[in-house]
Amino acid sequence: MESFHAVIPAGGAGTRLWPLSRASRPKFLLDLTGSGRSLLQETWDRLRTLVPADHIHVVTGPTHAPLVREQLPELTGLLVEPAPRDSMPAIGLAAAVLGRRHEEAIIGSFAADHVIDDVAEFGAAVQAAVAVAETGLLATIGIEPRNPSTAFGYIESGERLDVDDAPSARAVTQFVEKPDEPTATHYMRSGSFSWNAGMFVARTDILLGHLARLQPHLAAGLDHIALAWDSPDRQAELESTWPSLTPIAIDHAIAEPVSLEGGVAVVPGAFGWDDIGDFAALHALGQTSSPDVVWVDADGFARTEDGTTIAVVGIRDAVVVRTEDALLVTTMEHAQRVKDVPAELRREGRDDLV
Repeated sequence: MESFHAVIPAGGAGTRLWPLSRASRPKFLLDLTGSGRSLLQETWDRLRTLVPADHIHVVTGPTHAPLVREQLPELTGLLVEPAPRDSMPAIGLAAAVLGRRHEEAIIGSFAADHVIDDVAEFGAAVQAAVAVAETGLLATIGIEPRNPSTAFGYIESGERLDVDDAPSARAVTQFVEKPDEPTATHYMRSGSFSWNAGMFVARTDILLGHLARLQPHLAAGLDHIALAWDSPDRQAELESTWPSLTPIAIDHAIAEPVSLEGGVAVVPGAFGWDDIGDFAALHALGQTSSPDVVWVDADGFARTEDGTTIAVVGIRDAVVVRTEDALLVTTMEHAQRVKDVPAELRREGRDDLV
């Protein structure tokens, strides 16, 4: 683990959790679990059980960088991307910079907004993934499905691999996009599919080699930026090169095509995991409503941030969220559609509420 560096891509606005999550205050900066720590801080705490503070790096945008620094005072590895370009440029930037600084570096990417309930099992899975990555494979951590969810992508496992310190590692047959419910039910019953949690571990030379082969323009741009990163030319190179980089997810850029070539392995993660994708997921995690909520022949999730008393009458699976400037009313069934609200507000010119 001495060569292992953890990368936390911290971006996105969490639009399905509007109005709690906003562009200026995204969900990874919020305490959504009642722990007293934000999701980003909880991610940091988990990774600190594995590596020292100077082996943890956060990639975020200029708007959120000051808040990230405030929440993580021990952080020394902050990489600020000028604008969001999806996960591959963010992770690739960290890989390119760290690869130049540490020739034998292995990096692992872990989102800033995930909830994990067993730190010891998480650590064991990461260590197994590092062992797999040392062999030259791209490793990912798959989560055993709790239900036939249609909110996550899936990973199909193939034959068991012979890797020391990772006896449960298997070859990845394919990554599949979010399925419909009958397909998800089939996946769950088959026993060969896991949820794709978006956790990837790889040697920097292997990751960047795949990127150069599959996305040469993106790889070349990241290499130019990394070359200037520790010099006075960093900002100028970022401003001139970053806007031209291809916006693409790491799944589409590398994981999916490389898996079809036999270059990806999955390590099972024996821990509870969720990405709190919407209010239904938040409620399913056992998050209770605010104390100033009155339920009459009703149930669901209700939260107020301004002290307003909320009364819900005769509505099952209700979702009611009140902030000082907005009120959301929906149901668990339509929780995924909350993302349409910020989009509609933008169309109406109400960026102040987004």
